[in-house]
Amino acid sequence: MAREEAIDINSGGSNQLRKNSLGLIAVTFMVISAAAPLTGVAGAMPLAFMLGNGAGVPATFIFVTLVMLAFAAGYVAMSRHVTNAGAFYAYAARGLGGRAAGAVAVTALVAYNAMQFGLIGLFGGIASGIFGQFGLVLPWWGWSLLALLLVGFLGYRQVDLSAKVLVFVVALEYLVVLVVDFAILGKGGANGLSMNFFDQNAIFSGSLTAAILFCMGCFIGFEATTIYAEEARDPERTIPRATYLSVLMIGIFFIFSTWLMIVGVGADKLVPTIQALPDPSIFFFDLAGQYAGGPVATVAGILLVSSLFAALSAFHNYIARYSYVAGREGLLPAVFGRTHGTHQSPHVGSVVQTAGALIVLALFAGLGLDPVLNMFTWISQVGTLGVLAMMTVTSVAVIAFFRRSGHTGSALATFILPMVSGLVMAALFVYIFLHFGDLTGTTGGALGIILPSLIPAAAIVGYILALRLQRADPARFARMGFNQD
Repeated sequence: MAREEAIDINSGGSNQLRKNSLGLIAVTFMVISAAAPLTGVAGAMPLAFMLGNGAGVPATFIFVTLVMLAFAAGYVAMSRHVTNAGAFYAYAARGLGGRAAGAVAVTALVAYNAMQFGLIGLFGGIASGIFGQFGLVLPWWGWSLLALLLVGFLGYRQVDLSAKVLVFVVALEYLVVLVVDFAILGKGGANGLSMNFFDQNAIFSGSLTAAILFCMGCFIGFEATTIYAEEARDPERTIPRATYLSVLMIGIFFIFSTWLMIVGVGADKLVPTIQALPDPSIFFFDLAGQYAGGPVATVAGILLVSSLFAALSAFHNYIARYSYVAGREGLLPAVFGRTHGTHQSPHVGSVVQTAGALIVLALFAGLGLDPVLNMFTWISQVGTLGVLAMMTVTSVAVIAFFRRSGHTGSALATFILPMVSGLVMAALFVYIFLHFGDLTGTTGGALGIILPSLIPAAAIVGYILALRLQRADPARFARMGFNQD
């Protein structure tokens, strides 16, 4: 399909992102890196088993994968008409108008920064434990600091440099988990290879809602394929393919891996085994040692650190590009909308994000707070809340765009599936917002109210910034979200 006419708001075609620098594999792996496959398997899934619905998790992943595919249908349909690094922002602008776009832009900055800040704490906590076994002793914040500086360096330079690093790291993550998976498969698990995915007693045992939230969290990041639209080769083909490929790779990987994790210990012993561990994240490494043996568990521990680094790098790239678009289109100061003269990277947003992360790191380290229980648990859920809000708005924007623009498309992809995904995302947003304290351990304190309120507050600030732009420069406001060719 032909794209809509591009509006060049930059003089002489300069000050743009690096064109034609990313192919299908690069885009796919850069967004999958945010989902951090090994982190999900080793960190999130034991909690999903224990706090969610136990042996019903694989079936829950099937459901969540279908919801994500429903969202992707409308997302992909609109991506063929919108080529803009603003992603959710651009979709909101083209479907719902500039004021909604402003709200989404600032929400994205808050949400992805929250994810980044939370992961900084988790990285430090995990790295200090893993590397401490080899005599490499630093406080948790020391490891976090090293990661931040390296992520900032990669983000400042060309995007294809980050892509090469992330493709390598994510490929190793998949490999080590699949080694353990096939070791369990080959040995038949604890009690044989039960294929009963749809046991209703398992699916509806425990907390199905908690299981859905954990499973949903493993997909966060796939939606960012469109962030790289201005840097991708043949974006009309690359971005839709990367979006579907990302969803399917994440979904199939987790369905397969969670099933074999259950098989490895036996469905009846799954939850008691995890509850008996001093740290639930040990569960996967115990399975690795039991079934794969040799150095696999040790290698998996090292790769868990690299998995978190890959996620840090991915979210850093998202933040830098949203900052760039917001500056380019008048929501933030114009300096954010400038790219590096040599690297053509959104270097200003990259530097500012790094500086903000250093401040947050210094705050938590200075107060002596726990990097995982406090920094990660408190802040990362703000990111989850924000992404769900943006996916809800985007689903509505897809419907509005096709009804207003005159573009044709199947009713399934442009109305029915976006409606379904929007309703599911909205319901999850409301649930997390109302139960934020219970999910993060901040019940009874001001943080349980303040932290989730950051998302609606960000939307209000973004709306006001867009309104100011509309009054100051109506022509520029009207161009918000247009294609950048």
